[in-house]
Amino acid sequence: MKKYLAEMFGTMVLVLMGCGAAVSLGCNNGDAATVVGTAMAFGLAVVAMAYTIGGISGCHINPAITLGVYLSGRMSGKDAAMYAVYQVIGGVIGAAVLWVLTSTAGLTGTGANDLQLNGATTIAPLGGLLAEVFFTCVFVLVVLGATSKTNGATNNFAGLAIGLSLVLVHLCCIRYTGTSVNPARSIGPALFEGGTALTNLWIFIVGPLIGAALAALIWKVVDTPAKK
Repeated sequence: MKKYLAEMFGTMVLVLMGCGAAVSLGCNNGDAATVVGTAMAFGLAVVAMAYTIGGISGCHINPAITLGVYLSGRMSGKDAAMYAVYQVIGGVIGAAVLWVLTSTAGLTGTGANDLQLNGATTIAPLGGLLAEVFFTCVFVLVVLGATSKTNGATNNFAGLAIGLSLVLVHLCCIRYTGTSVNPARSIGPALFEGGTALTNLWIFIVGPLIGAALAALIWKVVDTPAKK
């Protein structure tokens, strides 16, 4: 049970800190500084949680990562399902705390993901879906590689590698969807923000899960047996 609670707490922190930074900075595709700041916040939140709860649960704090780990044969189906449930609960709690903070401070929004403006038009749903698939695939592939037994001693730096890769993914993907690559990160904020963030929520659930499955498949192809 402790590992499930750890996942809930870690996801709560990720949403509160990452989405909180997006709201506080007023993340805007037209302002590079706010994009960089938001990307750094999400990456740093992952690094912080990796070295806080990594030894308890592995610090997935993301149903897409959990799916990739499950499909790679590193955890049971029961644990994978429970991880996902508690991650979503944590994401909702984090979004609720952020909503309370912003609403009482005269701010708006919860940092919810949505299709971004492209000039005068909005990114097409297919474009947003593909962005989430591809960038989640890269992110989960990094996670699987950084935490694999074949990497041996380098696993001590897995949290740093994963956090930095999330920064990179955000820098590339914010322009399209605000960057989810994590269904739990998207569900909570969308529930409180409503509107098109809720209407388009399926993109941020389906895309990351497909991307995670692709990453697991790629990893099975390129992985090598651990040295004895």
